[in-house]
Amino acid sequence: MPNRIVFQSGLLAAVFVHVAVFAGDAVARIEARELSGRLSVESRWFPRTGAYPGQRSHGSGVVAEPRLYVEDARGRSFTLAPFLRFDAGDERRTHVDLREAYFLAFGEIRGQEWEVRLGVDRVFWGVTESRHLVNIVNQIDLVEHPYREPTMGQAMVHLTLSGDWGAVELFGMTWHRARTFPGNSGRLRFPLVVDNKRVSYERDAGRWQPEFAARYSRSYGEMDVGVSVFDGISREPLLLPGVDTGGGPVLIPDYERIRQFGLDAQLTAGPWLFKLEGLGRAGARDRRGVDEDYVASTLGAEYTVYSLLGSAADLSLIGEWNYDGRGRNATNIFQNDLFLAARLAFNDVNSTEVIGSVMNDFDTTTRVLTFEMSRRISGRFSLHLEAIALLDVDAGDLSYASRRDSFVELHLVYNH
Repeated sequence: MPNRIVFQSGLLAAVFVHVAVFAGDAVARIEARELSGRLSVESRWFPRTGAYPGQRSHGSGVVAEPRLYVEDARGRSFTLAPFLRFDAGDERRTHVDLREAYFLAFGEIRGQEWEVRLGVDRVFWGVTESRHLVNIVNQIDLVEHPYREPTMGQAMVHLTLSGDWGAVELFGMTWHRARTFPGNSGRLRFPLVVDNKRVSYERDAGRWQPEFAARYSRSYGEMDVGVSVFDGISREPLLLPGVDTGGGPVLIPDYERIRQFGLDAQLTAGPWLFKLEGLGRAGARDRRGVDEDYVASTLGAEYTVYSLLGSAADLSLIGEWNYDGRGRNATNIFQNDLFLAARLAFNDVNSTEVIGSVMNDFDTTTRVLTFEMSRRISGRFSLHLEAIALLDVDAGDLSYASRRDSFVELHLVYNH
């Protein structure tokens, strides 16, 4: 086992050495350079007092997301995209992450195109709106948002081969990222704080275990289909009771190795979009901590009314059903839920868009209402308003600890 850890650590080091060598070599032969990014001033307000002592009702912060892109004469490129947040409401939300830092090269062999990305990157799989079911390569940055599933960077080698027959993507990964959780003063947390300093893993190799993934995708006329497989450490921990260094009760995240098979498909039929995501997962534990292989799915449709009432605006109506075969023993809130949403895109010069949705749990009384509005207010500045209301949260629901955590959030964003 120690030899394997040394080998894996050496492999990861070699990845970053090659990226650094390219970056150094490219400096002397740069053909294109672009520095962009966004700076956001944010404020989140909770109308009700928290359910647990020490929780704050207001938090403000600043987010910086710079992005550097460098390309050499051969078309090879290096992308660097760090993420930095300072938050005054929750010490756990103040954090730094390397979202992207990868070398990209591409070419052609025997009429087929190839592309390789080496370093830290983010990958997205899936087609549905309410839940990104099959998306598993990257870890969720939960302190950023409770429902949007923003992701952190993942160290990987990502090879893509494509042709008329479709595209195959192969991934080799290591350096597992632990999911982020709110701190003691944060909202949208569990009754006990999650102690990420005491993360445990199913195997002795821990976070350096090698992971593998693959995805095949192809378009068949108006239908896009993707099938995927992942063999590695789960991105979703089981939270076990424990004690911190001061003797206080905490939750300890424990990660097991799983295997997941996924399917995503989208059919376009005029103004209609029909969407499906499904998975089968082995090796995971349910809410009781019992090993249970299971299947889950998200099935939905989207209908768009173009040029609403003769205007430039488009109205999209979305409906999706989320199912988890574990039922009330599922480790998420999507075991039997209906999602309905309406998105109004004004298609004006300010890119104004409004979205409203409701998530209704068929097994409990829980409902989640959301409202979002975004609008550019000048050439580089834009506003984003969001409100989330948790209604009639059932005592048996996983979100019961957040029953008093409805919030309103406002972002002022500068884009460069």
